[in-house]
Amino acid sequence: MFFINSDDGVKLAVYVLNPQCERTVFLLHGWPLSHEMYEYQVNLLVKHNYRVILMDIRGFGNSDAPACGYSFDTLAADVYRVVRYMGLYHFILVGFSMGGAIVLRYMNNYRAYGVRKLILLAAAAPSWTRRPGYPYGLTREYVDGLIEQAETDRPQLARDFSHKQLFASPQSEAVKDWFEDIALSASGIGTVQAAFSLRDEDGRKDLLSVNVPTTIIHGCKDTVVSNELAEIQHDSIPGSKLYQLENSGHGIVYDELERFNHIFLKEVSLG
Repeated sequence: MFFINSDDGVKLAVYVLNPQCERTVFLLHGWPLSHEMYEYQVNLLVKHNYRVILMDIRGFGNSDAPACGYSFDTLAADVYRVVRYMGLYHFILVGFSMGGAIVLRYMNNYRAYGVRKLILLAAAAPSWTRRPGYPYGLTREYVDGLIEQAETDRPQLARDFSHKQLFASPQSEAVKDWFEDIALSASGIGTVQAAFSLRDEDGRKDLLSVNVPTTIIHGCKDTVVSNELAEIQHDSIPGSKLYQLENSGHGIVYDELERFNHIFLKEVSLG
């Protein structure tokens, strides 16, 4: 692990595995997790000789937790900062949940700089919440409840998220506890401020900017990001490929681990 300074001086934790390999996959986590959620994809990619780059979004994992700077524009700028610092080009960009919305903003704001393929995993896009003319996603009232819980009982929020909302297939209590620990590693301020962005950001224009091969992987039993959002992504991105895992919830990287990794590795290799 090492740190890269963002444009506003925030220290971003970055992780590189297999630095000698040329084929590169950049993985961005979602709310309220960290890079650790990709453990079983990192092992897979390293085994197949990919260079793997991960970062902790500001406010999460080992990155700094500033009081502000959690808009999708700023979070996308952080990704761009890492990309430029590392000299990345012709890489595969992967985003899970909120990370999916952030990489879509990156595609829009930075014209897909360096990206040869995009992979969206249970992406909270184009808008996680309903708004006028957009009757999809969660209600604002529901998300306000999550924010209030993050402000008053974040440990319970992390437990509910990992034990009740992530998985549709049976998982061990140890696995659920592990995801709970990852969620608790986030800062309180980052958890709250990023949730405001999840509630308020509208990324419909971001979808229209994507002009690279794109793969969408979504769990049919996801109660956090609805199937409707995956369909909107698929319909809005020309030539995109959609995989729907019948027995997976939001925690798609683990719920049907063997099947997911098979699809994921295939799509990475086709990139």
